[in-house]
Amino acid sequence: MRLVQNSLHAEVAAQLRDRIFAGELLPGSFLDEVHLAEQMEISRTPLREALKVLTAEGLVRHEPRRGCFVNEVTEQDLDQIFPVIALLEGECAREAAAQATDADLEALEALHDKLQRHAKARRINDYYAANFTIHEAIIALAGNPWLAQVIGDLRKIVKLARLQQLHAPGRLDQSLSEHMAVFAALKARDPEGAEAAMRTHLTRQRGALRELARNQKSRLAP
Repeated sequence: MRLVQNSLHAEVAAQLRDRIFAGELLPGSFLDEVHLAEQMEISRTPLREALKVLTAEGLVRHEPRRGCFVNEVTEQDLDQIFPVIALLEGECAREAAAQATDADLEALEALHDKLQRHAKARRINDYYAANFTIHEAIIALAGNPWLAQVIGDLRKIVKLARLQQLHAPGRLDQSLSEHMAVFAALKARDPEGAEAAMRTHLTRQRGALRELARNQKSRLAP
């Protein structure tokens, strides 16, 4: 696929990022610059700039004299990242509760209605999409671009783990209950309650991912 000349490294980075998240470029795999440049029909200069961007995001690691590899996320990484995300998104929920207008809350109510319908129908992929939209909406309502940027970068790293926490037993209903608790605090314009509910939600999400990883490991054990 030929990239237009003015796309430069940003478009190259976006395409590589999509391929990593799609599982086309697997964690731990070597990123062959010559092969990728030929495949994408670009010179190695924008490719190297794109790899620098992905390295800064934590999606790629550079090893001296060896080159670039897709990063691998360990359980320890997730244990360290999730408390930070919980802290930051908790702050977003706190600020959103203090600043949300009636129109904002009406829009959030429509999103939560959709979330409930997907949960009731057990449409997990649709639930994931609605869940992501709700988190993004709350982050946007906080009106703090610095928080949004850091959360977005950390989420990219978590996404490398390719674990779907809603497949953990009972997690779908638990997740919905947690979301409704966050929304109840937002409607009540209770900043402290919204912050606590969001932090609980993300802490339990980490617990579900840990359980899922344990189950996968036990199934693979001889």
